[in-house]
Amino acid sequence: MLKIYNSLSRRKEEFQPLDPPHVGMYVCGPTVYGDAHLGHARAAITFDVLFRYLQHLGYKVRYVRNITDVGHLENDADSGEDKIGKRARLEQLEPMEVVQRYTNSYHHNMEQLNTLPPSIEPHASGHIIEQQIFTEKILENGYAYEVNGSVYFDVEKYNRDHHYGKLSGRRLEDLLANTRELEGQEEKHHPYDFALWKKASPSHIMKWPSKWGEGYPGWHIECSTMSTKYLGEQFDIHGGGMDLLFPHHECEIAQSTAALGKESVKYWMHNNLITINGQKMGKSLGNAISLNEIFSGDHPLLEKAYSPMAIRFFILQAHYRSTLDFSNRAVQAAEKGLERLLDGMATLERIRSGDTSTYDVEALEKRCYEAMDDDLNTPVLIAHLFEGIKHIHLAAAGKESLTAGDLDKLKKLYHTFVHEILGIRQEEKTAKNDLTDRLIELILNIRLEAKKKKDFDTADRIRDMLGELGITVKDVPGGFEWEWK
Repeated sequence: MLKIYNSLSRRKEEFQPLDPPHVGMYVCGPTVYGDAHLGHARAAITFDVLFRYLQHLGYKVRYVRNITDVGHLENDADSGEDKIGKRARLEQLEPMEVVQRYTNSYHHNMEQLNTLPPSIEPHASGHIIEQQIFTEKILENGYAYEVNGSVYFDVEKYNRDHHYGKLSGRRLEDLLANTRELEGQEEKHHPYDFALWKKASPSHIMKWPSKWGEGYPGWHIECSTMSTKYLGEQFDIHGGGMDLLFPHHECEIAQSTAALGKESVKYWMHNNLITINGQKMGKSLGNAISLNEIFSGDHPLLEKAYSPMAIRFFILQAHYRSTLDFSNRAVQAAEKGLERLLDGMATLERIRSGDTSTYDVEALEKRCYEAMDDDLNTPVLIAHLFEGIKHIHLAAAGKESLTAGDLDKLKKLYHTFVHEILGIRQEEKTAKNDLTDRLIELILNIRLEAKKKKDFDTADRIRDMLGELGITVKDVPGGFEWEWK
């Protein structure tokens, strides 16, 4: 039985959908005012694996991932400039040109990382009317107030009837003590109240008509609106990065409860953050690396370019709830591990079956499922797969054997867990690399012919010369294996 960690209860819970076999899953997508970075990759890969595994288990999943293209202001505040509007002003573009450019770039990066597209990908700017209606419900239920054309959520009043802070473990009294007044927010009843709808200044680019005047939606209201529009008033899973837990997801709980009279989400899931060389990522620190820079190697902190599958495997080698530190050394180690895994799978295709099995394939399969059922424990799953690779090489060397049936089971197991669930794909080799591989295979086949003719001097000389070039050759029953050192 799949168990997932629910951020709301702070424990692992057995996954029980509200309407089996249907599962509703909503994940906070990017704010598209710049290129996607490692944080975007980790969230996308985490919930892609969950999406893949739920489907593998037989669930029918509606996966909704939004695009934030309005209402997300600088410093995640209720005043200041819209992040997309600011980029549009600086680049002298229409805001939707900025949105389209970076949405296209994000989609391209997600394809490179082999993440499956969501079932629905709504844009906040395409749901302005729905957000206004959701805001009106909160007003009608007495948990919001309007001031000078802006509508704010009344946190204190809500907290008298419910618990504001239940997701993040905060208390309103602590928030009151630690919240400072910000310039331009004097019209709020309390500094911790947050905007549902903001009156637009004359210079604000992105604005729409409403019953309160021209304005734009707050950042938090979009997800409450779009998640319930496409998944119903109550749905199974809401995911996102740990940095969204407060205030964004906390505000979502309050909004949905205030508007609908009940919480919408059964399981809250959060992936942890990525640091770089032990530091938090940030433009001010000069260590914010985009995915395009990682894939091209065009950043001063990078020793070389890294492939999308190397980045995906690097991310999967840590549990999604643990902090992950990015460094050249760590990613290069992941590269080598990925190569070892894929080479082992290639070796598996060349093994000949025997009369008996000396390796328990079903026990390996059981351990793999147990790892995934334990809150998507991908690092433990990968460790089990590497353990299986050892036995694959032993079988290839004739030191272990597998019946035809067990050999087919093992091939299916690796295809299922590596390709279908972890989402690792064999990246295409360049024409130069492919030619090199073919030439090595040609030389080794000449060596094999020499051995058959008992010309062992020639065979040994070829092996030694390849060794000097960094190529390790292994003789196996009926053929050979080789790898770069």
